[in-house]
Amino acid sequence: MKYTSTILSVAALALAGVVFLVQNREIAQLKRQVDGPKQAPVGSGGGMTFKIAYFDLDTLQARYEFMKDVKNQAIDRENAMNQDLASLDRKNQQQIEAWRQKGNAMTQAEAEDANKKYQDMQQEFASHKQELEQKLYKFEEDKRNEIRKKIEDFIKDYNRGKSFAYIIAYDNANSIIYNKDTLYNITNDLVDGLNADYKKPK
Repeated sequence: MKYTSTILSVAALALAGVVFLVQNREIAQLKRQVDGPKQAPVGSGGGMTFKIAYFDLDTLQARYEFMKDVKNQAIDRENAMNQDLASLDRKNQQQIEAWRQKGNAMTQAEAEDANKKYQDMQQEFASHKQELEQKLYKFEEDKRNEIRKKIEDFIKDYNRGKSFAYIIAYDNANSIIYNKDTLYNITNDLVDGLNADYKKPK
């Protein structure tokens, strides 16, 4: 089961729901605001406008040290899981080969006992595999939540005084954004800030 091949992409999708992300109904609301009565620019006395910032999940994934460390940890855990299962499988195959070599020399009682042990081995292997996979999934789920929380907390602090109405997370594969003003790209600020926080001694 390939976990590490998807952990960061899943994390990216989870981060797509990060604080201030525009959902479908919010997009419709934005469209109504844009298509509705025109608002005067801020400071003109004719009303307030809203600002939208964005950050690039692909860049965050590539440069955020904590996410890279999580990926490496997941790879190590998956490798350990695969080695554990491979070792158990080799042990089972050795026992099966011993039964095969004995073949017709086994009595009926021995054959029945071997069949019972074979069924037990299969069940034990399946249960052990499921247990290891659940532990790995739990690790990855906890880390995804931790990554999301770190980003949410940083954005809340970052947005104080900036007053962005929306801060949108996007990636190249799943983006619904067709035009971006780089003036409102906060990716570098986000990456630098998160890495600075991650490097702080505990």
